[in-house]
Amino acid sequence: MDMIVNILLTLVMIVVIGIIIRYFILKNKNAEQEEVVAMEDKTYTLEAAIAFIKKRLDEITKINLYDIGLSEEELKRRKAKKYELRKALKGCTYGDVNDKKYVKELIYDLLYKEYGVNESNISKSIPFDIPSLLTAQDKFDILLYTYKKDFGYEALTEIIKKYDLARLKYVQGETKPCYVITEEEIDEIYEQEKIELTFSDKLNVLVQRIYQHYKGYSSIDEIRDMNIDGVSGGVSGLPESFLSQVAQTDSEYLEQITEYKVPRACDSIWIMFQGKSIRLAFLSFGRESELKRVCQNIYKYNNPGQLSDTNGYKINEMKDGSRVVVVRPSMSETWAFFVRKFDVKRASLEQIIKVPGKEDAIDLLKFLVKGARIISLTGEQGCRKNNNAYGND
Repeated sequence: MDMIVNILLTLVMIVVIGIIIRYFILKNKNAEQEEVVAMEDKTYTLEAAIAFIKKRLDEITKINLYDIGLSEEELKRRKAKKYELRKALKGCTYGDVNDKKYVKELIYDLLYKEYGVNESNISKSIPFDIPSLLTAQDKFDILLYTYKKDFGYEALTEIIKKYDLARLKYVQGETKPCYVITEEEIDEIYEQEKIELTFSDKLNVLVQRIYQHYKGYSSIDEIRDMNIDGVSGGVSGLPESFLSQVAQTDSEYLEQITEYKVPRACDSIWIMFQGKSIRLAFLSFGRESELKRVCQNIYKYNNPGQLSDTNGYKINEMKDGSRVVVVRPSMSETWAFFVRKFDVKRASLEQIIKVPGKEDAIDLLKFLVKGARIISLTGEQGCRKNNNAYGND
């Protein structure tokens, strides 16, 4: 009898130990599966996609074609393609829209054919299917892309005119009205438009986002190409040096700044639109390092020299003729740039002068110019002194 009991107890113990071992095996297996799922979830994030594109384009431009045993004809073709890509990667940082288009098309192909972006995973980069998760920048990028298909480089102008965004308005914390486009306005516009995107549209928006953080001008990349009077960044808000100093001396004041969302220099993006300086409060460079990257790249057309601590400003032109001024610490409190565009082809006195009795002023200017008289044009910044039909200042 005792022997039977012992055998039964032994069997029970074996079964219990087996169950415990199986439990831990399944637990470890599930943990591994969860880890794999987590890794897969991160595969198609925006950061991962940017890292992939950087690595892949670096490989394409640095590959040694003589080591892969190509025929003479194929070698010539691949060398020409490699040279064209290098040239485009360099030219797109100067504001060349054709080079930008070439690089974006290549990024599109790499994402679709090599990286494996499809309808089911593209929303891991930008949540197109869940509007409540879209940021103001996401919505603005989608709006600008949609309008650009119909209006080209007049897209931003059309959005501003259609929704009367270039008007004086009161915003929280300000005692006087100002020209500003807020996050709430972008949310309302996006909701009214009810945009339906195809997979190709979504991928093009994603390509633009990757491009602007890789070779472009961050949040102002598409805005700079629009037919507006100019764009600037880092010209207002609290500089990073001030915030770091406050953090060391007065933590309570820093908490107030954070609580009331006081704009930083890297949150400062302004456009010049029909003589009005309008702040794009819904856009930001995100961090000072991104603003610094844009400032270091935007002025470099025709190699004007190095922007350094001893030479803290640069004045130059971009490839499309835009005038660019860049400043950096310690000459200024923060990194900043000003881009002024001169749309002389479309400029006319009737378009520029919009005051009562403008016909007499236009006739007077015409006779002064025909008579080769010396003319002095004065006025505040943004009053359109430069954009006259007969030349610059």
